[in-house]
Amino acid sequence: MAKDGLVVKMPDSRLDLLQGTLDLLILRTLRARPMHGWAISQRIQQVSGDVLRVNQGSLYPALHRLEDYGWIDAEWGRAENNRQAKFYRLTRTGARQLREETAQWERMAAAVGRILADEA
Repeated sequence: MAKDGLVVKMPDSRLDLLQGTLDLLILRTLRARPMHGWAISQRIQQVSGDVLRVNQGSLYPALHRLEDYGWIDAEWGRAENNRQAKFYRLTRTGARQLREETAQWERMAAAVGRILADEA
């Protein structure tokens, strides 16, 4: 399991992801619409093709941290099952942070790609 609470499903092994990856994935997931915590974790798992799973024990501390940073806001509402749930939404500051972190991730992925493609 990674330090940031993501588990990558791989044959007989787990892959640690860079710290901050969970924050990036949460921000990206909330870009579309407000969601409650369980829906965020399910969406990440679904979009990743069941490769990434968010540990619930890491998700909620990450949500609270992002809320403290001012990157997301939360308000209480009713979930699909009619239960009370806290819904999180991306703030303007969070959208700006998402753009910055996405650009950093793309630079990092391109650099790793160049190393993997190196024939030397």
